Amino acid sequence: MKPYSILVVDDDNYIRLFLQETLEGKGYQVRLAEDGVAALAQVKSMPPDLVLTDLKMPQKDGLELLQDIRRLKDPPGVIIITAYGTIETAVEAMKHGAFDYLTKPFSITEIDSRLRRYFEIHSLRRENRTLRKQLKTQEAIADMVGQSPALLRVLERVDMVSNSDAPVFIQGESGTGKELVAVALHRRSNRADQPFLQTNCAAIPENLIESTLFGHVQGAFTGATKTTKGLFEEAHNGTLLLDEISEISTGLQAKLLRVLQEQRLNKVGSHKPVDINVRIVATTNRNIQELISAGTFREDLFYRLNVVPIYVPPLRERAEDIPLLLDHFVTLFCEKYNQPKKEISADTLRRLERYNWPGNIREVKNNTERAVLFAGSLQELKLEHFFPPEVQDHGPAKPLFNGATTIAEVEKQAILITLEQTGQNRTQAARILDISVKTLRNKLKLYGLDSSSS
Repeated sequence: MKPYSILVVDDDNYIRLFLQETLEGKGYQVRLAEDGVAALAQVKSMPPDLVLTDLKMPQKDGLELLQDIRRLKDPPGVIIITAYGTIETAVEAMKHGAFDYLTKPFSITEIDSRLRRYFEIHSLRRENRTLRKQLKTQEAIADMVGQSPALLRVLERVDMVSNSDAPVFIQGESGTGKELVAVALHRRSNRADQPFLQTNCAAIPENLIESTLFGHVQGAFTGATKTTKGLFEEAHNGTLLLDEISEISTGLQAKLLRVLQEQRLNKVGSHKPVDINVRIVATTNRNIQELISAGTFREDLFYRLNVVPIYVPPLRERAEDIPLLLDHFVTLFCEKYNQPKKEISADTLRRLERYNWPGNIREVKNNTERAVLFAGSLQELKLEHFFPPEVQDHGPAKPLFNGATTIAEVEKQAILITLEQTGQNRTQAARILDISVKTLRNKLKLYGLDSSSS
């Protein structure tokens, strides 16, 4: 096993050399730094397993170094050395995340005991993180139901890039499972134990979205009664999913681009920058190139987000997964509603396999939940359980998108078919398509089909 590495930080050269000789004699790899500034540079370039630092140093003292280290994505442990061994000093160091502290003068036995204790706990934590990551990896894969080549290509891309910090841009129609891909990326990454936050950009009022993302200070605007963190700060060291990013204004796009480039932000009403370390995953169900051509989405922001592109195929491109999805959701909802496992009749299954499912996986899930509920005590699920009688003629017998050849045409037909199925109920159609009513209304305006009716 590779020996643990320790960075010793002290402005006293005698103490540095004494600790180096002592710790190397115990089998540790030891590096030295004469102050907090040099130590932080070493931690960033070649992270040690533990930092053993003096408290009182010029330029950057031990507490400042500790706080800087704790802001890093995967910070090493820190033990503080101080000649000022008051309770207040110890409490302050522990409050900021120090593992322990040593008071000068200290013995070799005392150092050895503290280090052994740290590395025993460190080893257990590392094993626990590995086990949790393995479990989360299995959960992430389990959520992505299917065995089609199209889905396997998506999972392969997730495997390739999950442990990088590169932004990921996920495109695909509504209801295809873009959020599941984002969750899988996070769960299988080295940020898996850190926050995973998400927001639907289309669902936030335009006057609040900047504050929601970047936070605000007290008094920044009417109603800002206290300083608040935004999602970027809350997701520090983790992952932030910006769903339907194509819906944000061009003005906010410029601010978002600057944050991504500089890895720092200003809260609304403040000029004091805040450093962040966040992996961004963005999604859209719209044709981003058309939006760029129309001038409603910044091309430079797209390139910043699209470092790793992932396309999630619609269900019609992975039709062989439909039976697996149906079985998955039947099992899920039978367990949820405490019912024995139900079966889908052979005729119904054939018709469901031929249906285009314009709402994709979201529609499969919603209709399967309806089927389980409507079937009651019956053990066999039939077509009328999945589709109410008034929409059956427009459901599983519908041909595949009538010759549509582009994503925009497919999207339009998916929306029109879903509206037809729901009796022009936009709220229900938006739920099936997994988009906001506002987005649905905007798309209908684009098609020249918007009216005051709902």
